[in-house]
Amino acid sequence: MTTLKRTVAGLATLGAMIAYTASGALAEECKNPDTLVFSIIPTEETTQELDIYKPLLDKLKEKTGKSVEFFMPTSYASVIEGMVNGWVQIGVHGPNSYVLAKEKDPNLEVFATYTKTKGHFQEEGPGYRAVLVVKADSKFDSIESLKGSVVGLADPASTSGNLLPRMVFGETIGTGPELEKYFSKVVYTGGHDQSALAVKEGRVDDAFVATHRLDNVIDRGLAAKEDFRVLWQSDIIPQDPMVYRGDLCEPLKASIREAFLTLHEDPAAKPFFDGIASTKFVAMNDSDYDIIRKLVAAEKAASQ
Repeated sequence: MTTLKRTVAGLATLGAMIAYTASGALAEECKNPDTLVFSIIPTEETTQELDIYKPLLDKLKEKTGKSVEFFMPTSYASVIEGMVNGWVQIGVHGPNSYVLAKEKDPNLEVFATYTKTKGHFQEEGPGYRAVLVVKADSKFDSIESLKGSVVGLADPASTSGNLLPRMVFGETIGTGPELEKYFSKVVYTGGHDQSALAVKEGRVDDAFVATHRLDNVIDRGLAAKEDFRVLWQSDIIPQDPMVYRGDLCEPLKASIREAFLTLHEDPAAKPFFDGIASTKFVAMNDSDYDIIRKLVAAEKAASQ
């Protein structure tokens, strides 16, 4: 073999070794934990929702072969923190909290959401609305009559309980994101369920609530549809995204997606879907939440 041929052959062998080493390094970089930690944005009945979610958690164990633990959240921010810091691998976010989390860590990936059945205020499909509700027998009968009232918002990271009220409703009343210029007091209640109950109990005059969360309160017998009157509603926005960490190994991510997207085929999962007023999970992509991303960008621009 000539010197040139030996050199070429040597370079080819070296290249193959480098490629093999690089592919091995990439494979080692992905995460394949023995235990998966799952969390959801909090509601009034998060403990009850944990029981409802048991068929999903069982399916995750079956499809992934992993132990699955539940992280009990205290706020939207605690779910964001858990996923960004890597000790929560799978989370149910609100659309806005997902966008905020992905800004902190681009390694987060949305892969599914659920379709909703028609309810008291909720429409059928993979979307929902923010509604501004007052007590049905209150003196408030128009948006104009709400000026100077006490309004309830869910959480600073909520989509329908903060972002849409400030960026969409705020345009309606001419204040932009500064709702404080219109209402005498803005109260963060801690969640949509709490906002609905605060209206019913007279602790706030009005509140922005997600349609499916308002249905939850009614379905649990904590209020009746007749307790509320809707004075404003937003356009439809995508439902809460199911999110996992992008640094999980691809076979594991595929197993997680399979657990969610085939769950409706298991008769044992019917109580789960009945409990969340849904029929099945459907695949979603990051771009499905661009509408929320634009609102977040507009909110930031308005605050500068």
